[in-house]
Amino acid sequence: MTIFYKFEGKMYINITNGCPCDCVFCIRKNADSITDNDSLWLEHEPDFEEITAAFDKFDKAGMSEAVFCGYGEPTVRADMLLKTAEYIKANSDFKIRLNTNGLVRLIHKDFDISRFKGLIDSVSISLNADNAKRYNEITRPSFGISAFDEMLRFAREMKDLGIKTGFTVVDVITADEIKKCRDIAESMGIPLRVRHYVTDNESYT
Repeated sequence: MTIFYKFEGKMYINITNGCPCDCVFCIRKNADSITDNDSLWLEHEPDFEEITAAFDKFDKAGMSEAVFCGYGEPTVRADMLLKTAEYIKANSDFKIRLNTNGLVRLIHKDFDISRFKGLIDSVSISLNADNAKRYNEITRPSFGISAFDEMLRFAREMKDLGIKTGFTVVDVITADEIKKCRDIAESMGIPLRVRHYVTDNESYT
């Protein structure tokens, strides 16, 4: 079972395959893993003891950043994510990044995002579209039309917490849509990165 894996000199953390979205570009539709790593489909959701044991034995040489980003939305297991981040902080000098759809408060009602402060150093949020209708078409969240505004709200509040915040879009949308996404990002003072759509086991991250 692959909980930790390497990509581009970083340590990635795969704690769940659960996700409330069904993005049209999701790499899970095309491959079982990323690059030459083992399958990221989990046999079961690992408990804290399994996660810490895997972390302790993982070859971390030369790495300085840990990224919560596997074959699922990490905040589906928000409590475990935070517990894991706390363990990593206590046992390493890693900076920690969260790659997320930004919907944690729809996944877990009344979740307090200030809990991320001090544990998450940076966050990359999937913007994906410039309006709620297109967001629903591309991201296909189980929460419906409210998801887009909640994602933007999450981004604003993470930035206000002092967490380094960025947006991403995948180039399955048009150049004009990407420009409109960039306008939204700039209006919020948040940088935007455009990711290239791939159909094999490369990585979007």
